[in-house]
Amino acid sequence: MKRRALLGSGLALGAGLTVWRRAEAQATLNLYSARHYNTDEALYGNFADLSGVKINRIDAEPDPLLERLRAEGDKSPCDIFITTDAGRIERARQLGVLQPVTSEALAKAVPAHLRDPDNNWFGFSVRARVIVYSKERVPAADVPKNYEDLADAKWKGKLLIRPSGHIYNQSLVGSLLAANGPQKVEAWAKGVAANLARPPRGGDTDQIKAVAAGEGDLAVVNTYYFVNLMRSKKPQDREVAAKCAVVFPNQSNRGTHVNISGGAVARHAPNKAAAVRFLEYLVSPQAQRYFAEGNSEFPVVAGVELSPELKSLGSFKQDQLNARVFAQNNAEALKIMDRAGWK
Repeated sequence: MKRRALLGSGLALGAGLTVWRRAEAQATLNLYSARHYNTDEALYGNFADLSGVKINRIDAEPDPLLERLRAEGDKSPCDIFITTDAGRIERARQLGVLQPVTSEALAKAVPAHLRDPDNNWFGFSVRARVIVYSKERVPAADVPKNYEDLADAKWKGKLLIRPSGHIYNQSLVGSLLAANGPQKVEAWAKGVAANLARPPRGGDTDQIKAVAAGEGDLAVVNTYYFVNLMRSKKPQDREVAAKCAVVFPNQSNRGTHVNISGGAVARHAPNKAAAVRFLEYLVSPQAQRYFAEGNSEFPVVAGVELSPELKSLGSFKQDQLNARVFAQNNAEALKIMDRAGWK
């Protein structure tokens, strides 16, 4: 999506920012971002055009960026901290580098399970962790319906997933801990480790490609990786997606585990007013449509139009567990996976 096209769709938001723009002219927003998607450029540029606020962005990997913010202390120029996965943004809260925000717009737009209960951070896009399976080798009647089914011995040598050290899996297992308790989850993790088709390696796209290539029959991935293959300009990527299908787990009980990309105002933000307004912009309908189009993520705001490919996955029930809960379970989840032999 072109930046100017998004700007055109943001006229209503622009009208709301006009008065604020006059009052805050020449403001600069310092953004620390661990979200590395080129498609976000237009999103940030659109906010600058609408508000008159210049964005100074520092990009880095999540852990080094968080350590930088912590080390800078009250001398930090950071106004906004953005990262993927609730586990990472919750870690920032625990380190004391964020501050709570009072915003009626954010409270109204972001569902309770996708934001910090004390308003220290807010989700602005959603990724569901789903099961991808081979349409050629897995009969529809045999498709796993729940995460718990992945430990069934029938899938021995057929399961593909990232390493346990990746935070996406730690958050998933953190949600299972909340649902089933540590004893059941440890037994489940041992079953998953026993069912692996190969030692875990690569990212989610690698797992999908391995299913298409016949290295395994099932994979656990975030939805946007699959949809980005569907939307790819490369025929070989679209062929990979065409060989696979998606199931949203646990629809008959608690719902599918969902995670977020999230944003927060830094504890010592020099430009707090601009920072809060930026977070409010991220949950505007205009910006939310961009997340669906730009990186194939689900919006947090209900009723926002989805891309045709994202819509083709169908509607699904989300696990309503608050993201802070599974994020706080990450450390225990990793220990369990390690003991289970899930490397």
